Amino acid sequence: MAVDSVTPSPLGPPACEKDAKPLQFIEDMTRNIDPVQEKTLSEILSRNSETEYLKRFQLNGATDRDSFKSKVPVVTYEDIQPDIQRIANGDRTPIFSSHPVSEFLTSSGTSAGERKLMPTIHEELDRRQLLYSLLMPVMNLYVPGLDKGKGLYFLFIKAETKTPSGLVARPVLTSYYKSEHFKTRPYDPYNVYTSPNETILCPDSFQSMYSQMLCGLVMRHEVLRVGAVFASGLLRAIRFLQLNWRELAHDISTGTLNPKITDPAIKEKLLSDILKPDPELADFIASECSGENWERIITRIWPNTKFLDVIVTGAMAQYIPTLDYYSGGLPKACTMYASSECYFGLNLKPMCDPSDVSYTIMPNMGYFEFMPHDPEAQPSSRQSQPPRLLDLADLELGKEYELIITTYAGLCRYRVGDILQVTGFHNSAPQFRFVRRKNVLLSIDSDKTDESELQKAIENASVLLREFNTTVVEYTSFADTKTIPGHYVIYWELLVKDSANSPSEDVLNRCCLAMEESLNTVYRQGRVADNSIGPLEIRVVKNGTFEELMDYAISRGASINQYKVPRCVNFTPIMELLDSRVVSVHFSPAAPYWNPERRR
Repeated sequence: MAVDSVTPSPLGPPACEKDAKPLQFIEDMTRNIDPVQEKTLSEILSRNSETEYLKRFQLNGATDRDSFKSKVPVVTYEDIQPDIQRIANGDRTPIFSSHPVSEFLTSSGTSAGERKLMPTIHEELDRRQLLYSLLMPVMNLYVPGLDKGKGLYFLFIKAETKTPSGLVARPVLTSYYKSEHFKTRPYDPYNVYTSPNETILCPDSFQSMYSQMLCGLVMRHEVLRVGAVFASGLLRAIRFLQLNWRELAHDISTGTLNPKITDPAIKEKLLSDILKPDPELADFIASECSGENWERIITRIWPNTKFLDVIVTGAMAQYIPTLDYYSGGLPKACTMYASSECYFGLNLKPMCDPSDVSYTIMPNMGYFEFMPHDPEAQPSSRQSQPPRLLDLADLELGKEYELIITTYAGLCRYRVGDILQVTGFHNSAPQFRFVRRKNVLLSIDSDKTDESELQKAIENASVLLREFNTTVVEYTSFADTKTIPGHYVIYWELLVKDSANSPSEDVLNRCCLAMEESLNTVYRQGRVADNSIGPLEIRVVKNGTFEELMDYAISRGASINQYKVPRCVNFTPIMELLDSRVVSVHFSPAAPYWNPERRR
């Protein structure tokens, strides 16, 4: 089939012949979302009709929506955790799925201090691969010539653990990278990485990062895009280069490999295929990395980079200024929306501004329901019974919803915990902005501050730092209830680009007040009228502190791919690490503005 014979769609004509079929698939799925959703639910219920979980609710083989919605309850992880533990302990009866559980996927979230275990089945790899196969055809619509070079992606695995029954438990990306789907993927000129599989599949995070960075430097002129899963991962790679450029340059100059790299597969691959003596390149790297100015370092070292491929939505939005600093403002593509429980959809306009990122859920990936969410509602005014859940085809522009999923692997009406806002439609499919995780980060008294509120307060306070060419590169918080009254403590790591013009103590004190002015009225009433909350405190920590925090988390079993800086901490060793790195302490110098609202 010739490319120009394909009927143009709202997405645009395909960039090459092989992209035509995936783009047509997206069009078909988004034009017929309700029939596809109905069919998806029917398939899930039909195949799992004999499972213990569905039998509990006396569906009696029914596969229609009305029976499903009237009989099967909406659940959280805590509701189904006892059943999951049975599987982990060796129960092989079909509890959730008629297909055998192939492994557990570990969520980056926690439940009572433990990572969640999500049972999955082997065919889910096919479903994930299907979504991955749609990404490049969409990207090719916006960025020409990606088949003429490579992607420098920092991708990592984690050594898996095993449950008492012997089933593997590992992060979803580790599962994918270690699968044959990834390891034996067919050659695609649009999707070639600088990192050989051997470097990605090394469980030692230092050796993996070092070897991937080394390959990226050797192939620097071939790199057309630079990425990681999350923005924090890409910044960690830049920090790694800052700390290890001398050793990397030495290896490039001599064609030898750092003795710290002991993985046999990496050594064989790099020494036989990739690493050759190149003193000129080594001198260039030393010249670029030895100075204090790292602005635009990405485009200086990889001059042909067209965009960054990283997630910068939700809590990752705070990394945007730092990414802009290191990349000279390159576009940031957020391509996909996924979780351990289910892969959902993709961004059909991947080169848009991060603030405009919206994801289109593919209706064949699972059955999706939506609980209306009122961001303005006070807790006391919320209904004791949750409202009736809506289908994908019934959502309204501008409204916010909590996502509920039913999957082929057997999760039924499961609350993922994501709050999404409908921003538009592609054909009949709603497009969603990720608003936040449904959680409360900080609370001293009756106040409740969530992640998006804290992020906004940080952004507003950061405005005061602009004239000093300083940005907040990382932060976390905790509610200090040991003081009377208790107060919010915010840890900041700052990037001061001009040490001769760093922000003064007075400016940082005013940052505390700016944050308080940004918080909700319940918080400000507690500060001003009730005296139930003390002045907000900012503790500035040494540069590199949050990297140490990540290293600590990884040493305790966290996945380098899924790691996200916790926005609220209360684990004593983490608190001790942060407090040992504090270089200055600042408090709000005044009470924030609060005006009692007249009750009606």
